[in-house]
Amino acid sequence: MEIKTFRIKGKFKMGERMQPFVWECRALDSERATEKMFSEFGSRHGTRRNMIKISSLEEIKPEDAERPEVKFYAGIED
Repeated sequence: MEIKTFRIKGKFKMGERMQPFVWECRALDSERATEKMFSEFGSRHGTRRNMIKISSLEEIKPEDAERPEVKFYAGIED
């Protein structure tokens, strides 16, 4: 199995407002990438899954990732 790079865009409720986000990760498939995103947002922000609205999920090339840790795990040097 090949690990792919995904970019997820959407909004999540933070206080009274909907906060936009762009989140990137490496995962085996889009379902696992989505699960990682829900887990991360729940852990960091205390956000429940029903307060997160995903507007797009796309597979990207590892070199197109903006998060340095995603590039690092993909083996791409800056």
